[in-house]
This record gives sequence, structure tokens and C-alpha cells, in this order.
Amino acid sequence: MARRRDHTYGAAFYASDQLITDSGALSRIDKHCVPYAAHGSALNGIANLAVYRMEEPEVPLEHLHEEAHHSAEHSRERWISWVALSTAILAVLAAIAGLLSGRHVNEAMMNQIEASDQWSYYQAKSIKASLLDAKISLAGTPTESDQSKRDRYEKEQEEIKSEAEQKEAAAKSNFHKHEVFAGGVTMFQIAIAIAAISALTRRRPFWIVSLVFGAVGCIFLVLAAIGR
Repeated sequence: MARRRDHTYGAAFYASDQLITDSGALSRIDKHCVPYAAHGSALNGIANLAVYRMEEPEVPLEHLHEEAHHSAEHSRERWISWVALSTAILAVLAAIAGLLSGRHVNEAMMNQIEASDQWSYYQAKSIKASLLDAKISLAGTPTESDQSKRDRYEKEQEEIKSEAEQKEAAAKSNFHKHEVFAGGVTMFQIAIAIAAISALTRRRPFWIVSLVFGAVGCIFLVLAAIGR
């Protein structure tokens, strides 16, 4: 029997031309491939994560930190020194939040890639099961070997589907943590900028506002750490 090779998302399948053209086989293939088709946007999700990661803005705040310390050194007001100290602490927290944010977005990308691989594997098993069903329908009575294969394919499909869904859930969880950590980084950056303004203008209310933004950044940090 002549055979041809189909390539779908990197998975190679060997299918019989006669079985593929059978209307019953086609309907069974469509039925088996529906769960995979519902997740056809997995590769788009990977691309979106990569683009988001590449376009994530990084605001250089080193010069603001230096300005705050410079103002503290040349000021006789004691609270200016506390501004410099709080700015240093905020810079450390921003660095930690940025590191964790990058780590979680990388893990999200890896989870999404693994989920896509599992759905490709699921589709391969689906097509094999569909071809086997078509063979059984043409033969009329399934052999013991064919029945055993069909049961094995169904069991493997359930396991693959479960693992793919777990990977997708992990990707969503990691990406959510990335977004929360990124929000914390933004709050810390704003706090550092306002603290520098406070040191340069010698106006204490700006420092209070800076501490408020820093506190909000800490809340983001805690929420991301506990998985909220």
C-alpha cells in the first residue's frame, strides 16, 4: 500500500492514502485533533512572550541615585542623608524585583514551548488512533492486536493532554508573577526618581511620596513572592 509522509509542527506521520481519503477516517481525524486545534495559538504565545521580554523598558536610575548621594554629602539637613539611604535601599529592591521578573518570564517561555511540544505529540497520537480506527472499520472486526493498540493510544493521549495542560498552567502562573514583579520594579523606579527630586529641591514632601511608592513596590514584591 502506497504511503506518504505528512509534517505538522515538526511531527512526522505516515498515513495511508486510501485511509486518508475515506470519509469516516477524515471525520475521526477531525474529532481526535480538536483538542490540539484549540491550542493552536501556543506558538503565538511564545512569540508574544519573547517580544514582551525584548521590549520591556529598562530605565537607568544610577545617575539619580548618585545625585541623591551628592546632595546628601553637601547638605547640612539631616533628613537628606535618610533620603540617600532610602534611595540605596530602593535601588537594591528594584534590582531584586527585576531579576525575579526576568527569571519568571524565561520560565513562562520554557513552559509554553514544552506545552506546544506536548500538543504536537498529542496530535501525532490522535492521527495514529484515527488511522487505526479507519483500518478497523474497513476490516469489519478488530483483531486483538488492533484493540490493544487502540486502548494504548487512548491512554497515552490522556496522559499527554494532562501534561500539556499542566505546562500551560505553569506558563500562565510564571507570566503572572513576571507581571507583578515588573510592576514592583516600576514602583521602585518611580520612588527613586522622586527621592532624587526631593534631595535636589530640598523639599521633604517629595521624599514622603517616594516612600509611599517604595511601599507599594514592596507590596508588589510580596504578592509576587506568595503567588498572588
